[in-house]
Amino acid sequence: MTDAYIAVGMLLILLLAIFLGFPVAFTLMALGVGFGYYAYYDVGRMWRSYDRAVEAGADTFTQVETWLGGFFNNRIFDLFVNQTYSVIQNDVLTAVPLFLFMGYIVERANIVDRLFSTLYIATSRVPGSMAVAALVTCTLFATATGIVGAVVTLMGLLALPAMLKAKYDIRYATGVICAGGTLGILIPPSILLIVYAATSGISVVRMYAGALLPGFLLAGLYLVYVVTRASLQPRLAPRPTKEDIGDHTVPQVALMMLTSFVPLAVLILAVLGAILFGFATPSEAAAIGALGGLVLAAAYRALTWQRLKESIYLTARTSAMVCWLFVGSATFASVFAYLGGQQLISDFVTGLDMSPLMFLIMAQIIIFILGWPLEWTEIIVIFIPIFIPLLPHFDIDPLFFGILVAVNLQTAFLSPPMAMSAYYLKGVSPSHVRLTDIFLGMLPYMAIVILCMVIMYLFPDSIVFWLPNAIYGG
Repeated sequence: MTDAYIAVGMLLILLLAIFLGFPVAFTLMALGVGFGYYAYYDVGRMWRSYDRAVEAGADTFTQVETWLGGFFNNRIFDLFVNQTYSVIQNDVLTAVPLFLFMGYIVERANIVDRLFSTLYIATSRVPGSMAVAALVTCTLFATATGIVGAVVTLMGLLALPAMLKAKYDIRYATGVICAGGTLGILIPPSILLIVYAATSGISVVRMYAGALLPGFLLAGLYLVYVVTRASLQPRLAPRPTKEDIGDHTVPQVALMMLTSFVPLAVLILAVLGAILFGFATPSEAAAIGALGGLVLAAAYRALTWQRLKESIYLTARTSAMVCWLFVGSATFASVFAYLGGQQLISDFVTGLDMSPLMFLIMAQIIIFILGWPLEWTEIIVIFIPIFIPLLPHFDIDPLFFGILVAVNLQTAFLSPPMAMSAYYLKGVSPSHVRLTDIFLGMLPYMAIVILCMVIMYLFPDSIVFWLPNAIYGG
């Protein structure tokens, strides 16, 4: 068996270990070091060290110590240390804990309930107004936090009971929350885009600029679906009565928007604007966002020591997970490529004589399937590096490919049987809300995601590349 096939076996063992539930980061490191020891093993060097010790007349203990030293004198350990240092030194990844902290502190600022109530009142004349308010709240909150589980859970506690009380259809109501809660991994400032940029070597600011219009396109398509469905089937979303929303004048509604919607929107726009227009690097803008989150929480009188401590703990835990994934993935990928696995896959794919469209479809189907058992972090860090070297052969821009992947990964949270959004929501839903109802409510949004990807493919210059080229040039 050649080294290339051993590398493929290494990849298959990884997939098996993931499906069995082993910790992904440490599985990557273990496989990288284990197979790397074989890849870099030099039996001659080990025995030469031992022979020199014997010739020098060393005692038995020294001879054994020398032999063991030669056994552990393997370049895989140097590689592992270097990869760990490279991840810690990566300036791009500095933004990850700062954006996470901003998200966690905003999540605990108690502004979501006020934001949802205000948007519900402001959109009361729109069909499906409560669903529209929930979708806009999810989009804004998900953009600020980027944490799907937090958004879906919080909106499930806040918006779902209100919609069910207003006699909204269960499938209609649950689908809106699940779909809206996933938008945070696509719309900047998205941590997924930072991780993809660090993995592929693309500029983060160009990724952010390229993802902005597709993110709003997908959110807009969701909004059109919600309003159209409520207009065609009014029984799914009964219109509110005056008793439901109260009597509010236009100045009162404007004041409510000023104190709930505007502060969070300004924070997000300030962070994005600083990045896109070159006033700050992503890490510096993330620091501004973290400070802004603290100020926002303090302004809403929600900044307590307990909440601050929880936010710091969750930030440290999630950041450590991302960084160890990078360390494990870099070690695994280096050994995989050294054994010839990357070249074997590349030769196989290029030998199929596929068109760029066929390759894109194949890659997106694989990522869609991987989204069932895996989190987006694992997909981006482990499997995207396998696709990146193939993109030049098919003349596919890695920025375009990355944004397609980010849109596609929306389906990872929406596709049964492993749709995590459904399980997040089910965990906080009333007992009569069945998991099958949530699954059925999400299915139309999966179709919308696919439609969004088709539109992006047909009009890439207008949707993906227009903003990066307009700001930074071609």
